[in-house]
Amino acid sequence: MNPTALLTQIDLPADWIGLRLVRETTTRHHLRDGHPQGHGQETTWGAMVEVSVQGRLSYCATTQVTPAGLQQAAQTAYRQAQLTLPRTHAVAARPPVKGHYTTPAAQPWRAVSPQELSEILVKICHSLKVGDEIVCTKASLAATELETWFVSTNGADLYQQTYYIVNHFAATAQVGNAVYTRSDHGMLARCYQGGLEWLLTEDLWERVERIGEQARELVRAENCPEMRTHLVLAPDQMLLQIHETVGHPLELDRILGDERNYAGWSFVRLSDFGHLQYGSPLMNITFDPTVAGEFASYAVDDTGLVAEREYLIKDGILLRGLGSYESQQRAGMAGVACGRACSWNRPPIDRMANLNLEPGSGTFAAVIADIEQGIYMESNRSWSIDDYRRKFQFGCEYARLIENGQLTKTLKNPNYRGVSTDFWRNLVRLGGAETWEMYGSPYCGKGEPNQAIRVGHGSPVAVFADVEVFGGG
Repeated sequence: MNPTALLTQIDLPADWIGLRLVRETTTRHHLRDGHPQGHGQETTWGAMVEVSVQGRLSYCATTQVTPAGLQQAAQTAYRQAQLTLPRTHAVAARPPVKGHYTTPAAQPWRAVSPQELSEILVKICHSLKVGDEIVCTKASLAATELETWFVSTNGADLYQQTYYIVNHFAATAQVGNAVYTRSDHGMLARCYQGGLEWLLTEDLWERVERIGEQARELVRAENCPEMRTHLVLAPDQMLLQIHETVGHPLELDRILGDERNYAGWSFVRLSDFGHLQYGSPLMNITFDPTVAGEFASYAVDDTGLVAEREYLIKDGILLRGLGSYESQQRAGMAGVACGRACSWNRPPIDRMANLNLEPGSGTFAAVIADIEQGIYMESNRSWSIDDYRRKFQFGCEYARLIENGQLTKTLKNPNYRGVSTDFWRNLVRLGGAETWEMYGSPYCGKGEPNQAIRVGHGSPVAVFADVEVFGGG
């Protein structure tokens, strides 16, 4: 296949034409109690044709990746662009990016047979059953190869090949009427770029045993108490905290109002950039698609912008938004390379990629050493946040009481609530690089029609003061 040859055969009087071809193949394995619940493979393949007429962009997707099919899609996009004149915002032609990106994979998943992968998942299910209280175990794996070609009439020529792996396991315990499920860092949080090295880790079987034992603990544990206290969040819960209270509010298209009737608006305004004290001086948030292994790494976004590490928030001050090429021009301010599409049949819009909280200093023990009383929480279980991403309430799977600088008894049904900027302004301690961990999600939803996209978030252990925590069923 020669994308450039396909592009040159499109005959239109447009000012600019872009062609994005996307092929994605996913293999899935899911087991319950060691028994297969689903095995399969699916492939999607198609093209998005974009055209610019007097600076007005329009697009049309097609599964007919042939000269005739692409010509028809381009003509449809061209007619749509003409109909928008002059009612839409004009944008400049996209950058003529060139390059090649391939995910490093130490252990390619295709080198292992489906039978071998199933045997690993069966062993995980059986190993999770650490006692008679464990009534259900689950293990799953999804591995994806994504190929994207992007060429344009102003010289773009880009190929990106990305390998994703998502692995998950969980144990459910029951004692009488009490039932509780504990998972490996939360539902589908172990999302990475690479190969089986992210499944077959050195600590895999230690994690499996720990999850089984924690499920047994939780089914007998007391509910989290209701109080205002120091809250210590593990990196796997900071995944959600960063995502919901930093990532979504900073999307420029949301701030400009594009998402207000679907995914919501934002409490952030354009005038806040460069001025708003978003969090305490310990808060440093970076947009960084260059992190090896993190779930949303890439070289170039789907509009042709080269991905670079940028501070969104530095020393607690809001500096930059999650705005892609078009949003930057509309808002008249700097953004990042975050124009991303979930597939060949969606246009790129402003999306998170890797959004990380930079570490502080100290081990986990050092971080909690001065806390006389507090709660430590791991692994997201539930979430609720208003349309402006201001007020939130989150629940976790697992918690421990902190007393005199030590973790003590296990607590179940831990929850906490707050207001986004107030919460971040109460950030009082961050663990060092040794506590920093990265996780992700394959299902961040946004856009009309909806786009579920991959995101990654890294964080150290974080301590917040004066937080309202509570229990519940």
